[in-house]
Amino acid sequence: MADNMKPLLVQSDRTILLDLASADAERARLDIIPFSELVKSPEHMHTYTLSPLSLWNAISAGLTSDEIISRLKKWSRYDIDQRVIFFIEDTSSRYGNFIMSEDESDPERLLLTVKRKLFFLQLSSSHLAKKYLRVEDENTFSLSRLDRGKIKVELIKMGFPVDDRIPLNKGEHIDISLSESFQAREYQESAVNSLLGKGESGTGFGTIVLPCGSGKTIVGLLAMSRLQTRTLILCPNVQSVHQWMREIGEKTNIPREMVGEYSGDVKEIKPITVSTYQILTYRKPGEEEYAHFSLLRDGKWGFIIYDEVHMLPAPVFRITAELQSIYRLGLTATLIREDGREDEVFSLVGPKRYDCPWSELAQKGFIAEAFCHEIRVPLNEDEEVKYALASKREKYRIASVNNRKLDIVDYLVKKHADDSILIIGQYIEQLEEIKKRFSWPIVTGKTGNKARDEIYQKFRTKEIRVLIVSKVANFAIDLPDCSVAIQVSGTFGSRQEEAQRLGRILRPKERSSHFYTIITEYSEEEEFAMNRQKFLSEQGYSYTLERYDV
Repeated sequence: MADNMKPLLVQSDRTILLDLASADAERARLDIIPFSELVKSPEHMHTYTLSPLSLWNAISAGLTSDEIISRLKKWSRYDIDQRVIFFIEDTSSRYGNFIMSEDESDPERLLLTVKRKLFFLQLSSSHLAKKYLRVEDENTFSLSRLDRGKIKVELIKMGFPVDDRIPLNKGEHIDISLSESFQAREYQESAVNSLLGKGESGTGFGTIVLPCGSGKTIVGLLAMSRLQTRTLILCPNVQSVHQWMREIGEKTNIPREMVGEYSGDVKEIKPITVSTYQILTYRKPGEEEYAHFSLLRDGKWGFIIYDEVHMLPAPVFRITAELQSIYRLGLTATLIREDGREDEVFSLVGPKRYDCPWSELAQKGFIAEAFCHEIRVPLNEDEEVKYALASKREKYRIASVNNRKLDIVDYLVKKHADDSILIIGQYIEQLEEIKKRFSWPIVTGKTGNKARDEIYQKFRTKEIRVLIVSKVANFAIDLPDCSVAIQVSGTFGSRQEEAQRLGRILRPKERSSHFYTIITEYSEEEEFAMNRQKFLSEQGYSYTLERYDV
């Protein structure tokens, strides 16, 4: 019987299956979380994988390859393939070969010590050495302090993470404490502990992965209260800026006059400043410099929070490379980046310090129980010839804006007559058509920030029951009572987007939540929808499939 057997099946492709029927499943899960990545968590068997990043996360936190192998052997049902053991030992041995430290003789320069002669020679002949490094002796290079982040990124791409031992600068002291009435959840406290440790070298920077609706903002506030320093919070949009400012006002002792908004509308720099990625990456046509990078460079920050860090724009990576002496926290529901730059998040913001399965938090009532549904409808007959002759990209668009979807929207809104409902889509003309037919309010990229805030507030107070939103509402919008989301179109195969859209309805509430995706059958949309749903399926969410001939 499974409950009498060891819970892990370690496979030669470096995936680890966790059998939940085993009595030791939970103990084994806690043992392997520090060095493996959760890939799938359906109801009976969870899948984890060993990757270079997951192992380097563990080694940077103090684990050794021997401890990792010992934990796997302890819980493995069968002997572990020797190739897996070699991968763990080889990958782990790469961490710590490149050590970055301060140059006591020159405060503007840093030292990069290379333990193995072979690696030193390889680096000596690379483009990095020619451009950024100067040989000091037979195992040491020196570099400019400003190039610290660039070197870390380039080396991890070569398969060598840097052991960065340069102390972080805490910055100017700011009195920050949480309101007495506020009580953090255990996993939020654990997340902050994993980030900050006991203040030792190698801590104070990293990424926390928690589901939408689980209170990632609270994790940021807890970290702020521990560090007590000037803080810059970077967000994906102005609405999330205002959400952070509300949370700071409600849950901390920080006076309002010490909290500033730095956005397209307001330019305040205060001890606690909340800004957007958009304003940081703004530059005038024809100009090379980003006008607002000085906010990052000259703010004398002791702590930077990157909200929705998976959205970190490429130009902000560049400036983040210069900010390696500052405490850093990345917050996200998923580290999936469609551009594949997760290794740069590891190098510049910090390694993943904590995550938790979505299904586990749902079982404990910390996020809402959600049911996912895919509804397929036929294409309009007058569109079939046009669809058959179209390019692949145009086929997707034709299928996405299929007018027959509007009848399903009407049906679902009537079915959930007592719920607060979001209608979410990718194509503005499709959303405008829904607005024209049903007269529900709409928020798109053209909606001004003040108008957006007013509409969202009316939705929160139930003055508005149904709201149409474009992709501007994918991220960091606090609509706690929303319990139904109807997705009429999406961004091709973006798993990240699917997770974020489900997140709009995951705030804990008395009623169950429902996430509907309406798909045109026998079309390009089916394939992309399947890929979008992959991430949620791996988190333990199943989709019911229904077909409607409207």
